[in-house]
Amino acid sequence: MNVAQRIDRVSEQLDRAGLFFGHGTDNAFDEAAWLVLHSIGAPIDGSFDQWSIELTAVEERRISELLNERIKRRVPLAYLTGTARFAGLEFETSAAALVPRSPLAELILEQFAPWVQPEAVTRVLDLCTGSGCIAIAIAVYMPETEVVAADISPEALAVAQRNVQRHALQHRVKLVESDLFQSVPASRYDLIVTNPPYVPGGAVDRLPDEYRAEPELGLVSGEDGLDACLEILRDAVNFLSPAGALICEVGESASALEQILPAVLFVWLEFAAGGSGVFVLTYDQLVQAGPSVEAILEKRSHVT
Repeated sequence: MNVAQRIDRVSEQLDRAGLFFGHGTDNAFDEAAWLVLHSIGAPIDGSFDQWSIELTAVEERRISELLNERIKRRVPLAYLTGTARFAGLEFETSAAALVPRSPLAELILEQFAPWVQPEAVTRVLDLCTGSGCIAIAIAVYMPETEVVAADISPEALAVAQRNVQRHALQHRVKLVESDLFQSVPASRYDLIVTNPPYVPGGAVDRLPDEYRAEPELGLVSGEDGLDACLEILRDAVNFLSPAGALICEVGESASALEQILPAVLFVWLEFAAGGSGVFVLTYDQLVQAGPSVEAILEKRSHVT
């Protein structure tokens, strides 16, 4: 069987297994291509074109082993391969951090224009950095920036550190262990980017197995999924420069956020490659939103 035929076969098997796709691919065929190319040691950056090459017995065995593991364990393929691509770059992955994926990749490739002036951005804060993929991609595509990447999980930060080293960015990406803004270096950042936990606590058991294989710390944020986001909205004004912007992903919790903060003028972004639930607020808008956010937080005794 050649590479193209094997991909078709694997795609059929993945489809029949009833798996969930959403951690780097969104369909069985793309995931099959990733699985087969990884198994034969081929690049997965779109450059491979030798689809008619016959597979060796060793390669067939590798494909079968990885396919069986994907179906049996129902964890994201990225955890089984140990790598994933984000914004055109490759990152180490492990179950210590969420699999790299976010519509924010599209904004990074555009250097966040028009929401900021790219040439004016020199200091960036990536809050809830996880594997470090967002912070590192920003440093790669915006080479004049210095990035502080913060996360509460030391295990996730260990993965992020290896990714920083992988991309030789130790001089421009600083990792900080911090519960949201708590231990972030005091400064004014031109851009704050964050993909915080936003899954409601009661929804976890209803998630596909692939999501439940990820660390719950990176997914769940209170009863309605908004605890982390509300703290960020309250505190970001103390770290953002007056000409800066906060860009925050809240996914499916977007409607709940609008419902509890109807007076806040969230700008919700649209993405050519798909994805939703990402808003932009300027410094002035954060100031205006402050009283409404504080009023909500006062009702949440569990949020400090």
